[in-house]
Amino acid sequence: MKETELQKNYLGDDIIETIYFGGGTPSLLTISDLRSQIDKIKNNYKVADDIEITLEANPDDITEEKLVAWKKIGISRLSIGLQSFFEEDLEWMNRAHNAQQAIDNLQLAIKEFDNVTIDLIYGHPLLSNEKWKQNVEQVIALNIPHISCYALTVEPKTPLDKMIREKKKENIQQEKQAEQFLLLMQWLEGAGYEHYEISNFSRPGRHSRHNSAYWQGKKYLGLGPSAHSFDGKSRQWNISNNNIYIESLSKKEIPFEKEILTPVQRINEYIMTSLRTSEGLHLEKIPAASRNLLFAASEKFITAGKMVLKDDTLLLTKKGKLFADGIAADLFIEPL
Repeated sequence: MKETELQKNYLGDDIIETIYFGGGTPSLLTISDLRSQIDKIKNNYKVADDIEITLEANPDDITEEKLVAWKKIGISRLSIGLQSFFEEDLEWMNRAHNAQQAIDNLQLAIKEFDNVTIDLIYGHPLLSNEKWKQNVEQVIALNIPHISCYALTVEPKTPLDKMIREKKKENIQQEKQAEQFLLLMQWLEGAGYEHYEISNFSRPGRHSRHNSAYWQGKKYLGLGPSAHSFDGKSRQWNISNNNIYIESLSKKEIPFEKEILTPVQRINEYIMTSLRTSEGLHLEKIPAASRNLLFAASEKFITAGKMVLKDDTLLLTKKGKLFADGIAADLFIEPL
């Protein structure tokens, strides 16, 4: 809340269209804490009347009383870290909730909120294609308006990484992940969901306004340790150390590092984010001096069936979406 006040000029006169309580587990915060933070933002910034306020929540934190209270203080969208509807998968991923909690509390949530998104993880050793299909069919049956799906990644120095190296758990297989991603696109698009960003699917009109702002290159302000901010020309990120963060704010200082983006870096960021979306990469947004280079670099992907050119816009095909990051990196403009 101190940082909220100190940063009130960061976005200039821009109107705040979305607030996102994310990071760790914000559903552990008291209703009073959440209300105070929302009030602090509204008192220090210009806020849109139809603001989207998202709260990330674990299934085991959800109760009927909390849902009613969250809605009352202005939370309009819930993001639930479900991951799977299968007990053995949740145990394998060391999740705190069980399969019954996942179903019961998700059903409670969709009774109270009409704007709910859930996370599912695919591509781990216990997940057969049939189980993956049952996970996705559960989402469709419950008519969840938004779903984010991620391939399991093994981060270095995590307990999972250690157990895989010690052969206590089976390693992930990239071929399996690719197959399950292709099946996911087929199933959800067949059920009427829009695949509007690599990892995100929604019913028409239910795109995440908050996440879409990142992909569209809009400004944003991050509050808290490790939080990132972007003002259109530079990025900055707060220090991750809690004690130093708290100590700095007591002196009315914000401990952050900053990077001024060069024109080439800004072009490359647009290439990376736009290719992830269904809107695609609009060539007219690339400076004329770089446009021909970009188009020449894209031709091999068009020939390989990984990309199409439509109305002066480059779009990834289903096949291309499997290689989105690599394709984007290959299209990056080199500094002169």
